[in-house]
Amino acid sequence: MRILLLCHAFNCLTQRLFVELQEQRHDVTVEFDINDEITRQAVELFQPDLIIAPYLKRAIPETIWKETRCLVVHPGIIGDRGPSALDWAILNDLDEWGVTVLQANAEMDGGDIWASVNFPMRKASKASLYRNEVTEAAAKAINLALQKIQQAGFAPQPQNETDSCWQPLIQQSDRRIDWLRDDSSTVIRKIQSADGFPGIRDHFCGRELYLFDASPEPELSGKPGELIACNETAVCIATTDSAVWIGHLKDKNSAHPFKLPATAVMQGDIQDLPIVRSEAVSRSQTIQYHAMNSIGYLSFNFYNGAMNTEQCHQLRQALARAKQQPTQIIVLMGGSDFWSNGIHLNQIEAAPSAADESWNNINAMDDLALEIINTENQIVISALQGNAGAGGVFLARAADEVWARQGIILNPHYKDMGNLYGSEYWTYLLPRCCGEENVQRITQARLPMGTREALQLGLVNHVIDHPRETFAEAVQQLCGSYLDSDIAQRLVDKRCQRQVEEAAKPLSEYRVQELDKMRRNFYGFDPSYHIARYNFVYKIPKSRTPLTIAKHRRSSDTLRRAS
Repeated sequence: MRILLLCHAFNCLTQRLFVELQEQRHDVTVEFDINDEITRQAVELFQPDLIIAPYLKRAIPETIWKETRCLVVHPGIIGDRGPSALDWAILNDLDEWGVTVLQANAEMDGGDIWASVNFPMRKASKASLYRNEVTEAAAKAINLALQKIQQAGFAPQPQNETDSCWQPLIQQSDRRIDWLRDDSSTVIRKIQSADGFPGIRDHFCGRELYLFDASPEPELSGKPGELIACNETAVCIATTDSAVWIGHLKDKNSAHPFKLPATAVMQGDIQDLPIVRSEAVSRSQTIQYHAMNSIGYLSFNFYNGAMNTEQCHQLRQALARAKQQPTQIIVLMGGSDFWSNGIHLNQIEAAPSAADESWNNINAMDDLALEIINTENQIVISALQGNAGAGGVFLARAADEVWARQGIILNPHYKDMGNLYGSEYWTYLLPRCCGEENVQRITQARLPMGTREALQLGLVNHVIDHPRETFAEAVQQLCGSYLDSDIAQRLVDKRCQRQVEEAAKPLSEYRVQELDKMRRNFYGFDPSYHIARYNFVYKIPKSRTPLTIAKHRRSSDTLRRAS
């Protein structure tokens, strides 16, 4: 089928559908829903058999849904209607939720039902649920809908046959925290319902702030609603029964009105707070290591997968310590939502010199990659439970093997960030692991990649077809089988190969050559990287759909017809 993905932005769900529908041999293109005229033009150019709307913020024009079947992915169960479906489900502490595929008509979320897939609700943020359960259910629901479309005589279920309920756009007042009444679980649930957008608006130290990234603190306590402690990145606020940690804040009235670590936002207001570094502080434990049966597991659960300079240093130090332990395998587990998305663009944007901080951050990433590559006494495995992008993909490839959970999405390119060249020793790693013939395809395509393609290209060595809940267990079982192989000989071969490759061209040369290009990106006359970073951090909407995904706009013939 010819399928047009109509979306507000190319988010994680849209990317997942883009990848999987192409793998199923559908002819797929994407159009950003900028305005009615642009959308109508895309339909005229591509002449789709079907339009799928995975992520929209407004209704599809009547002139389009009357002429072409349009399926809308609604992040709610059958009967749920309205623009804040997942927010309300979290706020109301529901045990089950789902995704429903509806046919667009004149009534918002009121069209016929083509498919629905439910899932148990996890105690997690809206962003995490959307990236995982919602995306997974949506992919299944779209596949069910496509099967039904191809069934002769199948009729979707009319919405009026369901017990439907319209829920309005959620407001700040609906999830306002009452610090004098709400216990920690209620506070966390309210913040999770607004994470990562728009956050919970509140007031501290005479400032209007938006709260994100909440986690429980079971031991500390104080006067409800007061700041009582901090750690390296988070601040602690007392509740009626204990306290909560807030990892990230946004101050719209500051010089940097975007999400940043809480201590960076409040640095002038928390000087007198005690600094707490204990195992009870969950957000200070973003890097964790444990060993079992000659296998070391190193997790790093960085918010949104971004890695700032200090986090790269801390992770490199943690890896160096892990390498001193008597293990044969080290597994780099990443985080539950992301493995890594590379350098931390928000903190770079907020730095006194964005160019200097970009330089520091990429060098710290390179130091970490080098620590992985130069692991002599253990086999290193990158186990990707969540998505990875940009330098995070190549950082994972620095390991001896990359294992990826089925369904995750990789974005192994830098080009969309102002034509960045990139580093993390990719000019050494990609030819070595993927072959010279695949390097251009990987780095220049600017397209998301599923695990099937990544496996074919050598970016991934093994795909683990397990849900996220059992992924860690599956990794442990595979590592156990790995130990039973001739791992000692593998380590000998690994050291010999590294010596041969170092003699042919030292790693330092790859780094110098990569960073020479990066220096031009950061300090050169072309401001593309700085503009692209600014647009990303400030969430400036794109004025057009990139041609890399809008195949219907690439042809000169179609462009002439459009004009």
